[in-house]
Amino acid sequence: MAETALTETTVAEVLAELAGLDDLKIRAVNEKHGDDHGVNLGKLRALAKRLKTQQELARRLWATEDTAARLLALLICRPKAFERDELDSMLRDARTPKVHDWLVNYVVKKSPHSEELRVAWFADPDPVVAGAGWALTTERVAKKPTGLDLPGLLDTIEAEMKDAPDRLQWAMNHCLAQIGIEHAEYRGRALAIGERLEVLKDYPTSPGCTSPFAPVWITEMVRRKNDT
Repeated sequence: MAETALTETTVAEVLAELAGLDDLKIRAVNEKHGDDHGVNLGKLRALAKRLKTQQELARRLWATEDTAARLLALLICRPKAFERDELDSMLRDARTPKVHDWLVNYVVKKSPHSEELRVAWFADPDPVVAGAGWALTTERVAKKPTGLDLPGLLDTIEAEMKDAPDRLQWAMNHCLAQIGIEHAEYRGRALAIGERLEVLKDYPTSPGCTSPFAPVWITEMVRRKNDT
């Protein structure tokens, strides 16, 4: 009972601290990208560093449904402590882009259930969930491609990426670029698909950043690899 009360008090204290960090200007910028929090991510990471790893606190922060609290939870949790169904439920409940991305990249990719979830999510009818499956597939394209059907992935991308919802389209485009960057035998086809579909061709890119348009992305990353 005492431990539960202590954790609940800690949750209240953390939420109060997060509320104090909320910045209306940051919130306005984030809302343009579909996120609903106003906490500077550097300050959020500093708070996470101070709290260190606390799995039970992370679970309780996640349960608040507050976006900043959930981001903090993902920084202080133990990725390997979550069960497979727990991660599946969290992913389906993570509707803001930043929470979704951090959950996949900081937690699911480190989980022993990542491959099982990749397969389950890849063909999910919910495009946001499917996007997570594609993100995990892109990770395998780069690090553990053995067993993946790369030509089949290119077939699917060629047939479906052009009309896919935004977040799923982004994930598929990343996979296309990664195939072209990492696998020279498929680079020509990846470049051709990108040129033909023109997905993200006109995406605004800041000076010094690489365009997400797959042909530009592939060409630039291959050049960098060859220069090292």
